[in-house]
Amino acid sequence: MSETNDTQEQPKVEIVVKNFGPIAEANIDLRPLTVFVGPSNTGKTYFATLVYALQSMSNSIISSEQIIPFHSSMIFLLLNEIFNGQAIPETELHKILRQLNNSEESYKYSDLPIEMRNRLHSIIKEHVNFKGQLEDELKNCFNLNSYSEIMRLDGEQDEHTILLKASIQNQEYWNYRICITESKINIDTSNDQDMVIIPRKCSVVAELCNDNSILIKSMSVPNIRSMYYLPAARSGIMHSHRIIASSLVKQTTRVGIEQLPDIPTMSSVIADFLERIILFEENSKPNGEMKNLANLLETSLLDGLILLKPSASGYPDFRYLPQGTNHEIRLSQASSMVSELAPLVLYLRGYVKPGDTLIIEEPEAHLHPGAQADMAVILVRLVRVGVKVIITTHSDWLLQEIGNLIRAGELEKSGEEVSDLPTSLQTEEVGIWHFQKNGMVEEIPYNRIDGIEPMEYLDVAEDLYNRSARLQNRLEELKGEKKRESE
Repeated sequence: MSETNDTQEQPKVEIVVKNFGPIAEANIDLRPLTVFVGPSNTGKTYFATLVYALQSMSNSIISSEQIIPFHSSMIFLLLNEIFNGQAIPETELHKILRQLNNSEESYKYSDLPIEMRNRLHSIIKEHVNFKGQLEDELKNCFNLNSYSEIMRLDGEQDEHTILLKASIQNQEYWNYRICITESKINIDTSNDQDMVIIPRKCSVVAELCNDNSILIKSMSVPNIRSMYYLPAARSGIMHSHRIIASSLVKQTTRVGIEQLPDIPTMSSVIADFLERIILFEENSKPNGEMKNLANLLETSLLDGLILLKPSASGYPDFRYLPQGTNHEIRLSQASSMVSELAPLVLYLRGYVKPGDTLIIEEPEAHLHPGAQADMAVILVRLVRVGVKVIITTHSDWLLQEIGNLIRAGELEKSGEEVSDLPTSLQTEEVGIWHFQKNGMVEEIPYNRIDGIEPMEYLDVAEDLYNRSARLQNRLEELKGEKKRESE
């Protein structure tokens, strides 16, 4: 296998929810490949949207290298306010200075003197507006008028909760408990002694001032990673994005607004996707790994190229060029598979980089069973180059191939080479979460024999087989009765 992925320092991000939309209870940790399966209307999209909202809130929840609890500018502000004006012995200040300048070790909450810990807690409450950001992101991502719209309705609960935790190698970086009622949101931040303030590999330049305070002069942090969401509606948007954009522009005029006083709204998941498609430009310096995967999608699944053409309207015109021809066609004239996969090709070319997170709803949509299995390989190859992947799916074929890729990983661990698969998965790299009608979410453990299929898939297969057998038996009985009657 030529692909590699450095999984060291991968954060464990755990999200616990209660009474959230269709979900009664879920405790999910996000892995390099996270898969949500289960019947429709059980909360898969709800949870995926929540992940996107939380990431949008802080822009730092998930990173393939480190977890940054705040933007670098916020850390800079926090440290300066904590250290300045504190009556700390000079020996203690020198100790803190050495710790700050040591980028090989993280700087934890417990490293601060007690009075500084208290100051940090008050500064966080004063300066970090997570509550306002979260309120905005939940309303935007879920397109809400009231928080009651995402509260579980089959019960008498008057609030729901979200617990968000992040850690690396069992060391907690932060912990938020979010309580949401119909009218408000409350957020409690953990004061755990091991909570990390400055992650390892962050370099801090600091010096001791004449008044025995520490001046934080500069600070470098790992790159903040991005998250992208490909919604289930992407095929329709690809067919009509120019019409949608044109209509929206006209509605922003004064006359347009007056004619539509009650302007309909869309979720920010859809809006972000639409904006990226409308403003899409080819990356002048594309990431080589992402470009190769985009090309692989075109050659192995699409049997053609996705092209970007200029148009008089100024909005991008996407075309499809089938292999073996010189005739380009609009996406609306191509198969539904092409318009479904075109956004993934474009995102790999223009946006997604190793270390980012990519959420895809139903990547198997409009794909032949064989192509669904091929899509599983594409997703795992994304994981191999460092992209965190979260999907919702109903595809038995996709799950079966993921199971095969895990088996290939087991063989590789034993020193065997698997020639018929281009990539592999380690068991700990994948989490399959089963959303159920009763509102509970449970992990489906990998089984070497059964793979990772939900039991309900096996039940459906068994029911279909039994029904087929009964019908065939009855047909044979009728055939025998007619034969006896004719005799």
